Amino acid sequence: MRLAERPYAEADRQALIRAGIHPVLARVYAARRIGSAAELEHDAARLLPPAQLARAEEAAVLLADAIAAGRKLLIVADYDADGATACAVGVRALRQFGAKVDYLVPNRFELGYGLSPELVELAARRGPELLITVDNGIASVEGVARARELGIATLITDHHLPGDALPAAECIVNPNQPGCAFPSKALAGVGVMFYVMLALRAELRRRGAWRAAPEPNLGALTDLVALGTVADLVPLDANNRILVAQGLKRLRAGFGKPGLNALLRAAAGRSAAQATSFDLGFVLGPRLNAAGRLADMSLGIECLITDDAARAANCARELDRLNRERRRIEGEMLAEARAAAEALAAAPGAALALFEPGWHQGVVGLIASRLRERLHRPTICFARAAEAGETGLVRGSGRSIPGLHLRDCLDLVAKRAPGLVLRFGGHAQAAGLTLRESDLARFAELFERTAAELLPEEARLRVVETDGPLEPAYWTLDVAQMLERQIWGQSFPQPLFCDTFEVEGQRVVGERHLRLRLAKDGCRLEAIQFNALEQGGAPLAARIRAAYRLTVNEFNGLKSVQLNVEHTEAA
Repeated sequence: MRLAERPYAEADRQALIRAGIHPVLARVYAARRIGSAAELEHDAARLLPPAQLARAEEAAVLLADAIAAGRKLLIVADYDADGATACAVGVRALRQFGAKVDYLVPNRFELGYGLSPELVELAARRGPELLITVDNGIASVEGVARARELGIATLITDHHLPGDALPAAECIVNPNQPGCAFPSKALAGVGVMFYVMLALRAELRRRGAWRAAPEPNLGALTDLVALGTVADLVPLDANNRILVAQGLKRLRAGFGKPGLNALLRAAAGRSAAQATSFDLGFVLGPRLNAAGRLADMSLGIECLITDDAARAANCARELDRLNRERRRIEGEMLAEARAAAEALAAAPGAALALFEPGWHQGVVGLIASRLRERLHRPTICFARAAEAGETGLVRGSGRSIPGLHLRDCLDLVAKRAPGLVLRFGGHAQAAGLTLRESDLARFAELFERTAAELLPEEARLRVVETDGPLEPAYWTLDVAQMLERQIWGQSFPQPLFCDTFEVEGQRVVGERHLRLRLAKDGCRLEAIQFNALEQGGAPLAARIRAAYRLTVNEFNGLKSVQLNVEHTEAA
């Protein structure tokens, strides 16, 4: 591991300071290639127009015609936070528009991911005339074909990368499909659905739908859009930052959905008025995802679409319980995974594939993420699965490191060994796949060999990018609170500073964390390093170089500044 300071253009930093940006933020933003204060404006009017999203207007016409004809619509959702929020956006907006709409989300343990032929058969029992996929569908060639055979039309809204063939749907809206020039390729599934609803509202406006009634305010859905966008770890480009900022603004103003407010209260009484992007990614997101990982995401969707505060509170309590159960299962699996990975940590190899018969398939993605962080290798973890009556299958969830596009790597593996990978899909940094259990060893060998070819040598050394030193004068509660309230996320990371400290005290808390007392230039600060014992970080040297985040610690109603130490090395 190597600590490195993010470069920035001094001219950009100075321009931001002249525009009134706080000096700390000016340096941080300049290092994220922000050159003017205008790039930090988050007004809804600055969103890219829906007309630029290929086929969004075509989808709007398809939906408007279906609404006018009184056709039954059925949303087919994915079982993660992005899919759940996209589904909720669709259900809420379409019902406001007068549509007859319901939703269906596959059980990941029975039907797996996406619009499969088996899921179409299940959906057909409800008598839909139009299926609308959210956060899935771009790879559902067979499922769409089966829907056509049954006389059911399909509208696909998705953001995943397409394969060699596109489904024969009536319409596909996906910023990553061939021929789409939409500037923001980073839209999450919920973002795509939100844009389709914006286009639909415009189409209904052209048809005179709002002459006798107020036009629905789709801005009221941005809290859901913000949650799905941050939780799905898509890059926070300028357009996504506006969507997240608008959603947080609603939450903080007290206009959040009852389900989101209830989930925040269930998580140790967190306040919507103080909601941050951290809350979206690490408080709300995991609780919503817990339903899809351990049970049925219908519970999560119901929490998001209800306007009944009591029902929302009941859903939130159950989601919180599922999240606690998920953490317990994850802890047990992680111990097994570490034991298996330790033997491989020093061995040569660019990538890692692990399987244990007793692993829970809803949690393997989290284990892959933890191992990826620990070993700095692309990692796929597998669990046994049974899909639509099939046996002898395993489903894997993978996480990658910068320098290796995981979906492209799996695509190359599949082409080199036809029939080995039964299904796969995903993004650059995360992907999923299904194999026969008997093919695991062959896949692991080919995956490692292919990753070794694709992964540049320089990418194999873990480099932790920091924002350099922070003057002690800025180690204040005001600065920490200012930083927490900004919009941070994937590819627009929360500031990580780096300084040299004297370690005046260290003690173990919670069995694996280190509580620290650090000193520099006469200033003393409380700090904590989570999971330090897991990382071999105790005891620390008397003098360390530490990468840390400036955070707010709240205890018994009192707030203080605290350093969250993420990486250390002897100084």
